[in-house]
Amino acid sequence: QLQASGGGQVQAGGSLRLSCEASGRTFSRYGMGWFRQAPGKEREFVAAITQSGAIAYYADSVRGRFTISRDNAKTTVYLQMNSLKPEDTAVYYCAGELDGTRRLVRGQYDYWGQGTLVTVSS
Repeated sequence: QLQASGGGQVQAGGSLRLSCEASGRTFSRYGMGWFRQAPGKEREFVAAITQSGAIAYYADSVRGRFTISRDNAKTTVYLQMNSLKPEDTAVYYCAGELDGTRRLVRGQYDYWGQGTLVTVSS
């Protein structure tokens, strides 16, 4: 089970921090990622982080503004979003890949959970 939270409405230039708590699996074995889907658009990769948290990957559209992190003791992955833009408006989902991140960065995953809505107004 993956449960994302922390979404909301914010003005352009603002910040939000998303959280995704995992349960029922060995969290530390999973690379974790964030995806988003805007109305009328396909789901897109946002960020991923390796099992230990040592390496992170980002989509070009969010690099330098978003930061992914994880706390294995709390079985939670985070997405800190700064300098938000209206085009960041979407439902954000977290997802996991067993033993890696290679497929996550290509938009594939082993499991994912409910999303949280982020709305950025101009």
